[in-house]
Amino acid sequence: MIEPELGKLLEKVDCRYTLIIETAQRARQLVDGATPLTEETDPNPVTQAVNEIDQDKITYVKRV
Repeated sequence: MIEPELGKLLEKVDCRYTLIIETAQRARQLVDGATPLTEETDPNPVTQAVNEIDQDKITYVKRV
């Protein structure tokens, strides 16, 4: 089973597309050399980004 669960992640955003965009942007930052925000690091930047979102290390502000 994939951790964290998709349903849990979707509670943190307004829609699944926002989750995808936020994950992709953070993964790109990690590839470019950004420091991971969680203690446990993962070699896969997408997994690392998802874990950071799950642990509320990454948030977003909806633009109107």
